[in-house]
Amino acid sequence: MFMADIAGVRVLYTGDYSREEDCHLCAAEILQFSLYFNSEKMAKTIRRLAEKTPEVGETVSGFLVKKAFTYQIMALDDLHVFSQLSTENISQRITIAYSGAFGVLKHRLKQKFESVESLPDEESEGPAFRVHERLTVKYESEKHISLHWRSDPISDMVSDSVIISILLILILITSYC
Repeated sequence: MFMADIAGVRVLYTGDYSREEDCHLCAAEILQFSLYFNSEKMAKTIRRLAEKTPEVGETVSGFLVKKAFTYQIMALDDLHVFSQLSTENISQRITIAYSGAFGVLKHRLKQKFESVESLPDEESEGPAFRVHERLTVKYESEKHISLHWRSDPISDMVSDSVIISILLILILITSYC
């Protein structure tokens, strides 16, 4: 149902999705009104964040939790105290079929990223390098490489970009063969 206002004439359209014909009714006089909402919110800092009073204009970082109609800002470490939630670190790994030269991959990624550094063999159990100090690329075998990273938004973006770069290299390799 919707109302159309054309040249001062209001028509109410009702479509009920039945087999009956749609109705067009002249609308009764409807008074216009406006609703005003106060967008100002107040949140209390609790536990660790409440130990130090912030200065005017200082940024407070934490989790905003809404309970009933109140807002609270708390530190990540205090989350388990006030809720049944817990935090975990997620380590991700993906293995990709890659038959190209590992050195070519490293060279291509150095062209794309500012920071690509080799890792010592004893630390990584074979040839490996780290991209932006967030993602490790390991040579697993002649046909596979693996990517390892601790999940967070930036590391996930870096890993997505590296995966796309690897797939583009594979496309180039197969198109020349």
